[in-house]
Amino acid sequence: MNTSKHTELANHAWSVADLLRGDYKQSDYGKVILPFTVLRRLECVLEPTRDQVNAKAEGLDTQDLDDNYFLKRAAGHQFYNASDYTLKKILNDATHAAAHLNEYVAAFSKDAREVMEKYDFAAQVKRLDEANLLYQVVAKFADLDVRPEMVSNHQMGYVFEELIRRFSEQSNETAGEHFTPREVIELMVNLLIEPDGDALAVPGVGRRILDPACGTGGMLSAADEHIRAHNKDATVEVFGQELNPESWAICRSDLMIKGQNPEHIAFGNSFSDDGHKREKFDYMLANPPFGVEWKKVKDEVEYEHKNEGESGRFGAGLPRINDGSLLFLQHMISKMKPVSTGGSRIAIVFNGSPLFTGAAESGESKIRQWILENDWLEAVVALPDQLFYNTGISTYFWILTNRKKPEHKGKVVLLDAREYWQKMRKSLGDKRKHLTADQIKEITKLYGDAIEVAGDPEHPLHGKVKVFKNEDFGYRRITVERPLKLRFELNNETFSALLEAKALQRLWEEKALRWEPELAKKVAGRAKLSEEDEGRLGALVWEEMKPFMEALRPLLGERWETKAEAWTALKDAVVAAGLTWPAGTPFNKALRDAIGIRAPEGEEQKIKGGPEPDADLRDYENVPLDEDVEEYLKREVLPHVPDAWIDHSKTKIGYEIPFTRHFYVYKPPRPLAEIDAELRQLEVEIQVLLSEVTE
Repeated sequence: MNTSKHTELANHAWSVADLLRGDYKQSDYGKVILPFTVLRRLECVLEPTRDQVNAKAEGLDTQDLDDNYFLKRAAGHQFYNASDYTLKKILNDATHAAAHLNEYVAAFSKDAREVMEKYDFAAQVKRLDEANLLYQVVAKFADLDVRPEMVSNHQMGYVFEELIRRFSEQSNETAGEHFTPREVIELMVNLLIEPDGDALAVPGVGRRILDPACGTGGMLSAADEHIRAHNKDATVEVFGQELNPESWAICRSDLMIKGQNPEHIAFGNSFSDDGHKREKFDYMLANPPFGVEWKKVKDEVEYEHKNEGESGRFGAGLPRINDGSLLFLQHMISKMKPVSTGGSRIAIVFNGSPLFTGAAESGESKIRQWILENDWLEAVVALPDQLFYNTGISTYFWILTNRKKPEHKGKVVLLDAREYWQKMRKSLGDKRKHLTADQIKEITKLYGDAIEVAGDPEHPLHGKVKVFKNEDFGYRRITVERPLKLRFELNNETFSALLEAKALQRLWEEKALRWEPELAKKVAGRAKLSEEDEGRLGALVWEEMKPFMEALRPLLGERWETKAEAWTALKDAVVAAGLTWPAGTPFNKALRDAIGIRAPEGEEQKIKGGPEPDADLRDYENVPLDEDVEEYLKREVLPHVPDAWIDHSKTKIGYEIPFTRHFYVYKPPRPLAEIDAELRQLEVEIQVLLSEVTE
């Protein structure tokens, strides 16, 4: 089907919106249009065998009509309708159209009825009937020609996707959450399945495929078709799960029409209500929503992470709450078949975030580490931007497998396909680019030859492919410390800091409260103090602090090079005033922090016999795993700061995949003379334009 044909069919269905306007909000149009389109498609598919099914259904009790094997056989599909109604026949009795339509839907087999129920179809029929719109709507869809001989299942998918896109636009929803551009799916399926071409050609081969965020089922259909293209006698079972009811209903009806088991499409959240527990699959693929938070299933996910650990799905780690992408990947990895029974391959679409988000030992980093250390990541493929309907950002395929070919073992391929695109004649949402059939073939071939191309500097596409060892993406996050160096001074600024030091205020507060037991009780109980109590407490603290501060005031302007000198002078002043010098670590630290001033030539402070690190000078460096950190320190740090050292107790292991860094090509700025010449030319043009305006 060409683009104009599928658009024509979508326009026919969407023209019902003209009837609904006024009685329905724009955001509700899809609640009528989508289920009626599904119903009409089911009707057209069943039309050739309708008489045979009706003949078989005659004489059967009502309870025998539901999920009847013989009726399915007569229909030639996994579903049937046991009534003699059609949309056209319902139009013959306009007065009872609602009742007949409900009877018609009720006569479908269980799986088809569940699809219509997900649309809350009976409620829409009632609403349309009450608004005197039902007859007109039924008439519109009775004329929609979506017979299989005119519109294939693959082509029908385009019609559904176009309708969902329009529905999403009206509802201010995200169309990209429901489906993926077909050319993107084709490339994804190629990279996932093409390496198994020889194995798929074996007679009697069987494969099980899962998409845990299946939307309308486009990826499952494409994978099914790809395998059958290699072997028309292959046994393919597709499985999926979808959270959006409209998309779930379309996917399920699509599978029924294709002869697949609709029970394999589960409804619900894959994280909290896994519809395929303990199942394993040969191929898995998904395009999960980008950057969607998983707060709604936080309790279930965290419980499984904590209590099931590595035996559960999320043992490797949990990503940040605002992006569940890596949860989908862990969910899929948990369903890989053991290598002994054939192993599995996975393809998933991500934005750039999962490549590098998260510092060393964060949840994201631990997940990447787990994947790379298990040697599951085969490749990351960068796609062009503006390829998806709901986002213009760059996206990536991650391809994983637990049965790498010998030449891939211990390695990861990075393939840059960002320049493979063609501009669309008309944008669809944020989608302004698409992949041509030739480009898909070229990328697929480049992927298959990646190891060879990366190893051949003379190959014309050598710059598009790089191969790394798994450990190349790991690093040690080292903490580089430098000593705290201080000189000591009592000036107006440090005197004020001393007054405001929390540790000193608490010291005076403890002394002051000895004479105020009721107030002390409130403070100890952390009760909220009244304004009067707050004022009273402040006055008491100042009474205790004032003599101490007054004793130090004569030293304003004094400066000491060492802590010992400063403490001697300060202590002598306090004792001379008849006061007791406070003891204890909190007091000494607060005093030092208040009057100590950082200075490169200052006294080096000690802690536990060694230099005390200066938090303000602390730095962090990422050192590749295969490099000695002390050698790195000598080469990269000590020539600039000779007194630095590594605090090994703070070293962390991290993993990231800096894709763009590896493909970055430096472009020198244009010569200044060229820029100046261009500016002068622009000035001349501006002057000419201004002169035309003033004339």
